[in-house]
Amino acid sequence: MPTPPAVSSMTGFARAAVEATSQLNYVLTLKSVNHRFLDLHLRLPSGLDALEMELRRVLKEQLLRGHVELTLQVDRTAQHQVAAYVEAFIAAAKEFDLPGQPDLNVILRTPGVLQAESRANDADNAALTASVLENLGPLLESLKTMRQREGAALAAVLLGTLDRLTEAVNGVAELRPEVELRYQQRLTERLEAAVGAEGTDGINRQRLLEEVALLVERSDVSEEIARMETHIQHFRDVLATGGQTGKKLDFLLQEMNREANTLLSKTSGVAGKGTRITELGLAMKAEVEKAREQIMNLE
Repeated sequence: MPTPPAVSSMTGFARAAVEATSQLNYVLTLKSVNHRFLDLHLRLPSGLDALEMELRRVLKEQLLRGHVELTLQVDRTAQHQVAAYVEAFIAAAKEFDLPGQPDLNVILRTPGVLQAESRANDADNAALTASVLENLGPLLESLKTMRQREGAALAAVLLGTLDRLTEAVNGVAELRPEVELRYQQRLTERLEAAVGAEGTDGINRQRLLEEVALLVERSDVSEEIARMETHIQHFRDVLATGGQTGKKLDFLLQEMNREANTLLSKTSGVAGKGTRITELGLAMKAEVEKAREQIMNLE
């Protein structure tokens, strides 16, 4: 079994829910979609500028392309705030010699008790930063794994496209000799009819045949066939190599489309099996267009 192409999609998602301390929980998510370049968007709580710079550095080192969104949602528990309210009640009751015990139902209904602190202290931020950076590596690996699965699926589709392109090119190559012969015969008949076959001496006939040969040469599609075969093989090699393949493959597909257009222009108007070459050329263009849609999501 051949090794599957090591290409990655730009589509992926990863999520990690972490309990950093007894009073500090957070959710870290990574989402990526296709983009021409690496486009990073980070959504972090305020006061974490140093963490943001470090996150950007790591993401730039690990990812090549894509619109990437990183979101950090922090939940600082309010358990200590409830305890503070209870302690304050007990202290006030003792100081003023008041009867009764603190009522948790009343405390929990007090506005703001269950809300997270709007600002964290330096120690909390340091613990959060260390924990996020520690968990970013595994999260990135999860994202890459998903992107690689998507990339493998795209590669399978593209390999199928290459097989169909190869089949179309081989079909043109098989038809080319007979089509060129028919084309040459048609040109000879038309030119003889135009100059008058009865008055054509040996010299003029030789000149006529030279003109026919020149026109046939201009309509020869052997170079287009050879270049298409080269582009297809190069495409396969890039897929097998992996890495940042999207832009390279897009360029190759542009070249394939150009060769298909040239092939169609050279064979237009040729009757008989020339019509079949036209059909194959149009099939090439359709496959190239489908492939261009697929590679838009390759890294």
